[in-house]
Amino acid sequence: MAASKPIERLTLSTLVAERLRGDILAGTYLPGQQLHEVELALALGVSRGPLREAMQRLVQEGLLTSIPHRGVFVVDLSEDDLRDVFFVRASLEEAAVRRIVSGGTRSATAKLLHGIADRMDKAMRAGDSAVGGDLDFAFHRTLVDGAGSARLSRTYATVQAETRLCLHRLMGGYRRRADLALEHVRLADLIASAPLDAVLEELHRHFGDPAATLRRSLKDSDGAAEDTTR
Repeated sequence: MAASKPIERLTLSTLVAERLRGDILAGTYLPGQQLHEVELALALGVSRGPLREAMQRLVQEGLLTSIPHRGVFVVDLSEDDLRDVFFVRASLEEAAVRRIVSGGTRSATAKLLHGIADRMDKAMRAGDSAVGGDLDFAFHRTLVDGAGSARLSRTYATVQAETRLCLHRLMGGYRRRADLALEHVRLADLIASAPLDAVLEELHRHFGDPAATLRRSLKDSDGAAEDTTR
């Protein structure tokens, strides 16, 4: 009998990366903000070695950017960046939908997606856009995993951090946040039994124009900031 592999322990740098990743997605660090190594190490109670490793990991994920002779900054996604991320997402998710529809996982995948959409609906109605963003990502990651292709899922994982960042940034720009959950329910319904063309049409309609959504989000944020200063 072959010996089981030992369980991998989380390194300190991995834990620091998880903490920073969560803080970036939660908006603790703003787009374009510089992360000062010494201050951050003191705040997190860690040495600079694990912190550097963690920050380098987030640079590779696309959440941070390192500028020579200047430092490390939280990535500030431009409209072109958003369009590119959504282009990659659309390509991968369309491939997943084709595999799901032609295979035998439609019912099981749709059931999982409905469960996530229901939780998203509750979060959005409660005004919790952060949880809504996480569930939005979970929905689409589950869609890709439903194709049953390990390589497709691994490819999707390479842009998952940027995808989550996009979703959190865009969440405030949807015209009616409650409608967002309903869009996911409709997409799950179509995946369950609709013709392929109808599913793909709804998928691309759902993605919409991320740049326009970002502009609405920034406008709404500016308006909310003005209200608090009056």
